[in-house]
Amino acid sequence: MLSEVTAVRYATPLREGGSMPGLVEADDRRLYVLKWVGAAQGRKALVAEVLAGELGRRLGLPVPELVRIDLDPVLARSEPEQQIQEQMRASGGVNLGMAFVSGALNFDPLCFEVDAALAGRVLWFDALIGNVDRSWRNPNLLVAAGGLRLIDHGASLIFHHNWAGAAGWVGRPYDASDHALLAAAPDLGSADAELAPLAAESLAGAVEAIPDEWLTEEPGFTDPQGVREAYLAQLTARLAGPRDWLPEVAG
Repeated sequence: MLSEVTAVRYATPLREGGSMPGLVEADDRRLYVLKWVGAAQGRKALVAEVLAGELGRRLGLPVPELVRIDLDPVLARSEPEQQIQEQMRASGGVNLGMAFVSGALNFDPLCFEVDAALAGRVLWFDALIGNVDRSWRNPNLLVAAGGLRLIDHGASLIFHHNWAGAAGWVGRPYDASDHALLAAAPDLGSADAELAPLAAESLAGAVEAIPDEWLTEEPGFTDPQGVREAYLAQLTARLAGPRDWLPEVAG
């Protein structure tokens, strides 16, 4: 389960991405990047963030800590921009917080080097979850003290936007043609040998971390546990079947 905190101060919007996440201080005196449940992308983007992010953390990948963050819409009073105010007011209750990475820079594949082993693990992870948002144009990677940080996985797991056709996604090949780490000659073979068994052990825990509030009233399901079981079955099948979905990259 994710840790729970409460937002006590709204600091500023982060004007990147369509949902314009906000920087907030919580009652544990830490800063978090808050992803709004009331944003246009909807709660499924937050589900993907949690499932993918928690799986990545269990695989040993450098994903910042994720928390449940409770928001009182009254904090919108400190935001002068009406559009952001409206988004905050629509996001009362449980939202997603990602630990703020102080001093981080956006990753540029032309400026920062990544070793082949780490590049292979990141690419393998992205291929498993079908992450379409790790291109060189928008890598969703930060560089900070200690190395890379993986952020923003809300565009992964696209099968959950059409559960009726989700089975067709299980073996879908991953297109890595513009992946941000291709220039690092990712070692996918070693990554597959290392991460496949670990992922099999970690999927259930990652699925359990999704808050119930974001799984209720899902069409075709009677309760949140049924939705969790569908996510687990989907990713287990992708992992267990022939991993032809892994891209071919030059070593």
